[in-house]
Amino acid sequence: MTRVPRITAKELVAFLEKMGFTLTRQSGSHKIFRNSDGIRVTVPDHTGKTIHPKIIKAIIVDLKMSLDEFCGLL
Repeated sequence: MTRVPRITAKELVAFLEKMGFTLTRQSGSHKIFRNSDGIRVTVPDHTGKTIHPKIIKAIIVDLKMSLDEFCGLL
C-alpha cells in the first residue's frame, strides 16, 4: 500500500493550482480552493509545517481520487 506523502501547504497549493483549482477565499490560515466542477478543498496554510497525513487523506477524498492517483500526479 502506498504511504501518504509528507508535503507542505505550499506544495499542496501548487498541486491544486496545476489541477485547475483557484483560490476562492481565505479564512484565517485556511485557504479554500474550488475548481470548475464545483469541488471544494480546504488547505490549512501553516508556513513551513508539513500537513498531517489524516488531512492529506481527507483532501484526497474531497478530490475523488485514490491515494495512488494522487501520488502519481504529485
